[in-house]
Amino acid sequence: MIQIWMAGLLLLLAQPVEHPDSLTVTQQGQTIAIVNRENFTVPIPSTPMIDEKKYQHFIDKLDQKIYRAPINAVINEQGSIVPEQVGYRLNRERFKEKFYTYFFGNGSSKVEVPEMDIYPKVDSELLAYIRVQQIGQYVTYFNANNKSRSHNISLAAKAIDNHVVFPNETFSFNQVVGMRTLDKGYKRAPIIVRGEFSEGVGGGICQVSSTLYNAVDRAGLRIVQRYSHSRRVPYVPPGRDATVSWYGPDFCFQNKFNQPILIRARGGRGSMVVTLYSSEAIKYEPRKVPKASSQLPKEINMEPEIHISWP
Repeated sequence: MIQIWMAGLLLLLAQPVEHPDSLTVTQQGQTIAIVNRENFTVPIPSTPMIDEKKYQHFIDKLDQKIYRAPINAVINEQGSIVPEQVGYRLNRERFKEKFYTYFFGNGSSKVEVPEMDIYPKVDSELLAYIRVQQIGQYVTYFNANNKSRSHNISLAAKAIDNHVVFPNETFSFNQVVGMRTLDKGYKRAPIIVRGEFSEGVGGGICQVSSTLYNAVDRAGLRIVQRYSHSRRVPYVPPGRDATVSWYGPDFCFQNKFNQPILIRARGGRGSMVVTLYSSEAIKYEPRKVPKASSQLPKEINMEPEIHISWP
């Protein structure tokens, strides 16, 4: 029975039609739901009482309908800060007050849905503060003619670019990048499985995690979890790789400093670059990390390695 009632409620949310004694819910002047007292009334004669289970289902659906996630501030390709966007969700307490006023009153009513602001973790002021000092950088190279692998590297690099790791926070590569699937745009490319080369969705991702690992290690951050491949990979010195897999190993590090860390990452034109930044107030001791070979496949024509920094 509850499934039938919920189907009717979803229809009300999707295609609101006004009826006598109804409650019309609007958002920024637009009708988003119309319901009636009888949808929520416990069938007890002469005693108006709200069916809390039905009301809770309604409020959950309404919250999902109006929810807008906050968007962090980022630094774009031109080096400019793109301001953050405040999100919002349903203010359940205020809406409940309005709903109860309608339910225990008479006639129809209309309410503008009360919203609650959700502020992003990273705003423009914070980015401007922590983009100042470079504390670590690492560059690796790949064959740009392998289009599928190059595409995967670029996609994963974008996933970690502009990510901010706060003090004492632990960064998880798998959690930040997410599952590598065809639906997310990843392509099939060579991977290593049990010591042998194979082909799988997301091949090339480990070069991104390995480049990040070396930049992180160079900055003196605490490595929480890292695993090497079952055989040597060509893009980093021996023992300097960090393999990742959605159902297997992860690469994690902790920001042990008292200042946030900004990750900038870019993968394209045969090079994968990760640069870490923080504020001028950070006190860190960089580690010595062996450089990756700048020797590229013969079909790749690139200029010699240069120091790369972003504004």
